[in-house]
Amino acid sequence: MTALSPTLLQDATDIPVMVGFSGGLDSTVLLHLLANAPGRRPGSLRAVHVHHGLQAVADHWQHHCSALCAQWNIPLQVVQVEVPRDSGHGLEAAARDARHAAFKTHLQQGEWLALAHHQDDQAETFLLRALRGAGVDGLGAMQAQRSFGSSTLWKPLLQVPRSALETYASQHRLHWIEDPSNDSADFDRNFLRLQVLPLLRQRWPHASAAMARSAGLAAQAAALLHENDAALLQQGLDPSGALQVAALRLLAPAQQSRLLRLWVNQRGLPALPANGVLAIQQQLLASGHDQQAEFRWQQARIVRWREQLHALPLTKAWPKGWTRQWDGSAPAELPDGGKLLLHGASAFDQPVQLRQRQGGERIQLTGRSHSHQLKHRLQQSDVPPWLRAQLPLLCDGDTVLAAADRVISAPLQAWLQAHGAALEWQPPDPVN
Repeated sequence: MTALSPTLLQDATDIPVMVGFSGGLDSTVLLHLLANAPGRRPGSLRAVHVHHGLQAVADHWQHHCSALCAQWNIPLQVVQVEVPRDSGHGLEAAARDARHAAFKTHLQQGEWLALAHHQDDQAETFLLRALRGAGVDGLGAMQAQRSFGSSTLWKPLLQVPRSALETYASQHRLHWIEDPSNDSADFDRNFLRLQVLPLLRQRWPHASAAMARSAGLAAQAAALLHENDAALLQQGLDPSGALQVAALRLLAPAQQSRLLRLWVNQRGLPALPANGVLAIQQQLLASGHDQQAEFRWQQARIVRWREQLHALPLTKAWPKGWTRQWDGSAPAELPDGGKLLLHGASAFDQPVQLRQRQGGERIQLTGRSHSHQLKHRLQQSDVPPWLRAQLPLLCDGDTVLAAADRVISAPLQAWLQAHGAALEWQPPDPVN
């Protein structure tokens, strides 16, 4: 059995596959292997070429890929992307993110994405992450299969050395293109590939295979830890997805760290930085019973409220002094992206003023002889603190009629009941 035995591809024999096809050696070999795989159904294989526009020869690469796919009778889709040069993560990472976004957009239902990463790539990833101080999860490097959006990302060549790909390409007289940027040691990964790994192989010829094997062992350990983390996290969550402070306090600091990272990941937020975990442990978990504390990073935050931690995306701020008149005949579009609607009546008898809370407002409630501070009424309600500033106030001059649909004054409540009407506040969507 050779390193490129057809059995490498048996996991997806009956599954439609979209190959990320750059035109380089690795993806050319993978596409050729899949095109000639025994048992693959006609029409179940296609390729996607992402045109980054970062190289002067990018158009030539596209033409090469188109000609080769036409020769092999494989449908090819070319997707042009814009790669931001000021993302803060480096051009290499920005290009990868743009590629993956394009792949997710163009994957069809039930289709797998196949990429041609090999054993040498795995060794580079392992070493790069080790140099960045990664833990066992990061050292697990790349996986042969993992979820990718609603589909699966498949890397069938992950145990195959690049030398085997070169041998295969030579035997089958394949033609591929060379990316000149691969010869530049300015990029970290290229520096490892061009200078560090060749030096390591002089002393340890099987260095790449050994590091790839270590990555596999780290991945196994991480999977076992993740299974335990998921069980503990499920025990600590309430139905809304908030994390119980008491449950976290029962765990050792290392376990707290793992649960916090898993929880944030499941909430679809950016990865927690190392200082974030420490801040949560030292500040949020140690806060007093009635104290609201939070940690912010990127476009996200974790807030402690009512003995729970809440992981939240940030929302857009209101412009200072924003106000508008609203008669209720159409939904009111709020500056943070939220909406206010009047149901059951065509409009108010006269328009009301919409504005944001400024502090010090009072409101007259049904059955009460005196007004109450709106702040106190909201504190007694189930409206979380991070949403209170987003509540639109309905006012008649200086008189507060309602705070969205959460606290409603006696006069407005009487009007709504008389007209069989109701208010509905739709909170803003998260910041993208």
